[in-house]
Amino acid sequence: MLKWNVYVPVLAAIVAAVSFVKHPQGAVLYALCAIALIGAVIAAAHHAEVIAHRVGEPFGTLVLSIAVTIIEVTLLVTVMLHGDAGQATLPRDAIFAVIMLTLNGVLGLSVLIGALRHREQSFHVMGSNASLSTLIALSVLTLVLPGFTISAPGPTYSPAQLLFSAVVSILLWGAFVFVQTVRHRDYFLPAQSPPVAGGGAEHPPLPSTGKALGSLALLLVSLGAVVDLAHELSPGIAAGVEAAHLPGTLVSIAIALLTLLPEASAAIRAALADQLQNSFNLATGSALASIGLTIPAMALISIVLHLPLVLGIAPKELVLLAITFLVASNTLVAGRSHVLQGVVHLVILATFLFFSMLP
Repeated sequence: MLKWNVYVPVLAAIVAAVSFVKHPQGAVLYALCAIALIGAVIAAAHHAEVIAHRVGEPFGTLVLSIAVTIIEVTLLVTVMLHGDAGQATLPRDAIFAVIMLTLNGVLGLSVLIGALRHREQSFHVMGSNASLSTLIALSVLTLVLPGFTISAPGPTYSPAQLLFSAVVSILLWGAFVFVQTVRHRDYFLPAQSPPVAGGGAEHPPLPSTGKALGSLALLLVSLGAVVDLAHELSPGIAAGVEAAHLPGTLVSIAIALLTLLPEASAAIRAALADQLQNSFNLATGSALASIGLTIPAMALISIVLHLPLVLGIAPKELVLLAITFLVASNTLVAGRSHVLQGVVHLVILATFLFFSMLP
């Protein structure tokens, strides 16, 4: 019998082909395309994980991160091309939403659920702090510093500054991947041994070469469907948001939610299995890849296609970013977690979502 990870990419490709021939106009076809897009994103992440497990580290992390980056950049570029000049802030808002959703949503929910089930959970301080310090540096250099430079008007980088930011982002992300997967891999492993049975924390068996090649083919099918479906849906999304007089940041939050869905579910499962370190790795790793790879990709696309790109965040977002990093630093300093830490992170997430609706 065919599994969901086989027929979902195929069905998504069929829907994408139909939408390419007959552009979505009715509500039914729009809904079908949206469902197919979500399914293609989840399937792409699954097959990227299968390939990553087969090739091992550090190449596995590269495969997974590149696949997620392709999805995120595709969604961002298609919406920007079909939007107005205000879409110049979309990549910035999407990356900021990823930080808020991972450090407050994924991390906070993992800590809360894990604490409710296991009371307290332990993790490696060295690995978690290394992830957070790299994320802080990337966030400040790409989202905060552009608001204080004077080479270009507004909270933007000049082309030279944008290229420098792209190089620095790749350098920091690459250094983190090397430390996480090669040099100090033990810092990012669970603090306690996985249970022998019943915990669901054991590593799955290594996929065969045939299965990995099949996942590679289905990954390409899924990514192709994502590219086409995003292209077909983006005009309707932009028009719908404008007609409903909704804040444009809701589009960036939706893109962030869509790309983070697989990692979020995996992080929650890890917390339930008393493997909070894995939850932290997924949360911070998603945010690091979102900045370290998406910023260079968007910088190159911005320069080649002459798309305006605004990176500097506003004072309200700067306050939320500062309190998020401050609370996350306190959460990761002790090596053990409890229920209050999760509640605080989730309250910050709720504040971010509320003020995104009512800026």
